[in-house]
Amino acid sequence: MKILVCISSVPDTTSKINFTADKSAFDKTGIQWVINPLDEFALSKAVKLQESQGAAVTVVNVGDAISEPVIRKALAIGANDAIRVNTEAKDSFSVAKEIAAVAQNGGYDLILCGKESLDYNGGAVPAMVAQLLNQPFINACVGLEVNGEEISAIREIEGGKEKVSVKLPLVIAGQKGLVEEKDLIIPNMRGIMSARTKALNVVEPTNSESKVDSVSFDSVPPRAAVKLVNADNLDELVRFLHEEAKVI
Repeated sequence: MKILVCISSVPDTTSKINFTADKSAFDKTGIQWVINPLDEFALSKAVKLQESQGAAVTVVNVGDAISEPVIRKALAIGANDAIRVNTEAKDSFSVAKEIAAVAQNGGYDLILCGKESLDYNGGAVPAMVAQLLNQPFINACVGLEVNGEEISAIREIEGGKEKVSVKLPLVIAGQKGLVEEKDLIIPNMRGIMSARTKALNVVEPTNSESKVDSVSFDSVPPRAAVKLVNADNLDELVRFLHEEAKVI
């Protein structure tokens, strides 16, 4: 069984987000990069399938050389090898095209992705990959079992959960619950050392078309100063909510 895990490199939530002086691009200076958290659930699940099913696990990332430390961490978690498509991740479509090209060449049985990335929260790449490969797709997956050539999965739907069975190959977009948080794999020293010798293959992009052009970026406006109202002064509170906050 061959598993391809799609990982994206995203800014750590503690990083301060800035843009260039002309607001035309994201300023990467001083940013700490991490594996997209939902991708970690997918990767941890893949490594557990590696242990139980004897699966071979490959991680793929679309990005420039700055993402290689994140890829090495994925190898330390337990992936057997990695592929980096040597191009900047511009939009969901171009990323999906590059991942689909890697998948077609590799003949993978199962493709695991995080449902969305922490930075843009688009949630479009996994479904696009499935469409480009003409494979079944399970979104918002919180449970996954492999039974030979068939997958039993649980996915979240509005108001509950749904259990589905699908034959391989297919694409799955996982989220929190695919493995329990306590079961997320943290690299140990042995894993970190072995990651140095695992193959990280850099491939050139297919020059896929980008569908989105970023015109400019704006920072989130700073929070307004807090106004305190005495608990006994309800009239003042109502006036403030009505005239200044304009929420009633």
